[in-house]
Amino acid sequence: MGKLITTKRKEGLAQLLYSVGGNLIYCLGFNLLIVPMGFYSGGFMGVSQLAGLFLTQGLHLPIPPEANITGIIYFAINVPLLYLGYRMLGKEFAVKTLIMTGMMSAFLVVIPIPKVPYVEDYLTACIIGGIVCGLGSGLVLRGRSSAGGQDIIGLCCAKKFPNFSVGKVTIIMNIFVYGVCMFLFDIQIVIYSLIYATVLSVAVDRVHIQNINMSVMIFTKKVGISKAIMEQTGRGVTNWDGEGAYTNRTSYILFVLISKYEVAQLKRIVRNLDPNAFMIFTEGCSVEGNFEKRL
Repeated sequence: MGKLITTKRKEGLAQLLYSVGGNLIYCLGFNLLIVPMGFYSGGFMGVSQLAGLFLTQGLHLPIPPEANITGIIYFAINVPLLYLGYRMLGKEFAVKTLIMTGMMSAFLVVIPIPKVPYVEDYLTACIIGGIVCGLGSGLVLRGRSSAGGQDIIGLCCAKKFPNFSVGKVTIIMNIFVYGVCMFLFDIQIVIYSLIYATVLSVAVDRVHIQNINMSVMIFTKKVGISKAIMEQTGRGVTNWDGEGAYTNRTSYILFVLISKYEVAQLKRIVRNLDPNAFMIFTEGCSVEGNFEKRL
């Protein structure tokens, strides 16, 4: 029991580091690479940028150009979404999302926007910015939390529809945001912004490994592994009785479907009971039926 508690504490600390580190990485990429080039993000962050533009250039509010009010606006429009996250994803998720959203807003306000872009080539800036921001967003999701916005909607959809992903929701929402940008900005800025958003979405889906399904076949001669997997992971296990062709000894074949995030935990369970077990992992399988999507 003590060992299990220690393992859970380590996992909790790892999730915290993922969330905080991912948040900081995203904000650094956004303020240092994307904003100086005049690019616009998709989703609710893009809406926040457009709202900030309206306040400064439309209403002519006296806001210093080096001050990034996008973070403040982003936090304000996320408040209604927190209720949705609370209802569908639970209290823990909602509280962590509130903290992460507040942290992201603070980072966006505090991190200074350079007057001269670090990367002056448009294509290079949007690709590198997309990778950096996608890495940050994916790490936040891997930490089982969210920085709000379309992440909340995406996670709710992914929970209801197992083959859905956060990145896909981001791309869908971008259609609306960039449709507005088409009427406001130069077409070149819109195109490069779309490239940035697409790269970000792909990076998110690669880093957010809870979104990747894994089928696992385990070959063992030990009993009790199925029970341990079900008790410690909550996943269902299918058993077959087999026979080794060389030894003619009874062998047990176990099949379980998990997310890529749970691979390390499954390996640890199996190795503790049978160090000689043989396991086959298949990544990216499509799932239909009663499979619990864990975020």
